Amino acid sequence: MKIAAFPKCYLDDISLHRTMSVFDWIEQAGELGAEGLEMYEGFFWSLDDAYISSVGEAIESAGFAMPMLCCSPDFTDPDLGERQRAVEREAVMIGITRKLGGPGAVCRVLSGQRRPGVSVEQGLEWVVECIEACIAVAKEYDVVLGLENHYKDGYWQYPEFAQRMETFVELLKAIPERTHFGVQFDPSNALVAGDDPVELLRLVADRVVTMHASDRYLDEGTTLEEVLLPNGLIGYPDKMQHGITGQGSNDYDSIFSILRDQGFEGWVSIEDGMNGMEEMRESIEFLKRKRAQYFEQ
Repeated sequence: MKIAAFPKCYLDDISLHRTMSVFDWIEQAGELGAEGLEMYEGFFWSLDDAYISSVGEAIESAGFAMPMLCCSPDFTDPDLGERQRAVEREAVMIGITRKLGGPGAVCRVLSGQRRPGVSVEQGLEWVVECIEACIAVAKEYDVVLGLENHYKDGYWQYPEFAQRMETFVELLKAIPERTHFGVQFDPSNALVAGDDPVELLRLVADRVVTMHASDRYLDEGTTLEEVLLPNGLIGYPDKMQHGITGQGSNDYDSIFSILRDQGFEGWVSIEDGMNGMEEMRESIEFLKRKRAQYFEQ
């Protein structure tokens, strides 16, 4: 198990407002003690080869690997042309994943938005078709696609089509590829979906290739029932906050026990830092303790 970092706290600064660059983040990350940096497609202000190469050089010069690229393809748009463009965009990101991370690096894939009027059956058909097309590209580049049990991309209108456990597992079973396709497990997203993260992990553990590690806690005076009934249209549930990994609602002892027993050797990326870099550092130290406890005995 290796540890990467993803700067959720700087997502808008780098991707949307551009008040901070990916190069600034790479420099700041040096103090965290992670072994790799997870990238996000929005961090790239250009897709030109020279620019992407400069990002790779900065990552390498800082002593990091780039094991994971976070992408948010939307494969449930009723417009065939939009779905095709989403596949084409993901294909570009797969190529960048190989360039920055080398063979075996993981490029995230999602199902798409849970649009009103799109049935589960129709959505699954579209998503499987699109992911199969992306797998063909991943095979060319020797990159692995990691299907995340996601809640909602921050720039989407609707939550994830395959957010709930039953839909996610059904989608996973519909795609038999195991060499270049697997699961990017996120326990906090399972919590937000109203599912048991440990139960979900037991169902998909043999296909987990990477993991996002974060934690969630309830605001004081908030019940779980309140949190699990959001309208889900805009943003994240306000009353279930990100916190230091290991101090929230996730049962990481059970999670790491299952992964260890499955022989997991992949990357775990801290998706943290909403309240500053010190919290991210504490989360990474927590992961290192758990790695020593479960993977280095």
